[in-house]
Amino acid sequence: MIWAEGLTKLYSDGTEVRALNGVDLSAMQGEFVAVMGPSGSGKSTLLNLIGTLDEPTAGRVVVDGVDVSTLQGDALADFRRERIGFVFQLFNLVPTLSALENVMLPLIPYRRQCEFDLQARACELLDAVGLAERVSHLPAQLSGGEQQRVAIARALVNEPTIVLADEPTGNVDTRAGDEVMELLRQVCDEGGRTVVLVTHSPRVAAFADRVYFLKDGGIVDECRLGGERSLEAIWACLAMG
Repeated sequence: MIWAEGLTKLYSDGTEVRALNGVDLSAMQGEFVAVMGPSGSGKSTLLNLIGTLDEPTAGRVVVDGVDVSTLQGDALADFRRERIGFVFQLFNLVPTLSALENVMLPLIPYRRQCEFDLQARACELLDAVGLAERVSHLPAQLSGGEQQRVAIARALVNEPTIVLADEPTGNVDTRAGDEVMELLRQVCDEGGRTVVLVTHSPRVAAFADRVYFLKDGGIVDECRLGGERSLEAIWACLAMG
């Protein structure tokens, strides 16, 4: 689970910029949470703080009962690698590596284990995301949707409890985007993982159980979709807000 309290992030480059201002957010085990807002609202900053890729100016983040501010150096890196999987808008695949090799990258710290076992784990995940016939393909030989599915498999290879996704449909068409979102929904429902996703798209946010609306660095509304996950439910939340 994730619990964030009073998250504030200031940047200073001559002029102080308040990217986040006192944000509170929670996500339970097995819950799919979306953070929706326009460009510049602080979505990616929030995700970076939750994912321990950056430190807050104020406030704290607790992940699976651990206050991440108490972790430093190798302990923080190990925690991030073991507990958190990341999915990015730009895929971040290594162009010279095959789909299989890209999925195996997070397993490098465990390379002393049997190579066959590591490959089997990566192949299993590529099969789960529908790419069993693409394991040897380079990223350039895959469509945008297929590349994002490789990225999702890579995010899952260390069996994290939490998956963080930053605009995961931003570089694919609508159909491929829906397939990516259905896959992330499956990661949550069948794997029991917590998924936190940031997006500007109501269509994408409609896949979540709960939606936070972020504007100018602050949470302005929260909507629980529950079993009413649909685009219409998102529009209704926006109208009420």
